[in-house]
Amino acid sequence: MRISIHFNSRKEQNSLYDWADISVGESRIGKARCKIDKSTITIFTINIYQDWERRGYGKEFIDYCKEHYLTVIADRVRPVSIGFWESMEFTDTMDGCWIFHAPLRMDKGE
Repeated sequence: MRISIHFNSRKEQNSLYDWADISVGESRIGKARCKIDKSTITIFTINIYQDWERRGYGKEFIDYCKEHYLTVIADRVRPVSIGFWESMEFTDTMDGCWIFHAPLRMDKGE
């Protein structure tokens, strides 16, 4: 089953961050702390709840971000997580962050 994602904006939560509620069906399975700035999303944390871990939901959240934003930044990646970000086609910025730039998309009419 695919996840659904609902972003709660900084303004509506009176927060410094945009929060993503990650759900499967009616069950909330996790959340992500992000900042969205036009076509860029910076991800600070992804938390898939313990009962739902190891089912690919974190990967699915990243795939969603890659489809909907031109630039995805993983902020302050822990060494234990580097393999995950490499497998998701992110590159090391050498400052603790990993980044993904979406390839240019051409419309079929061009």
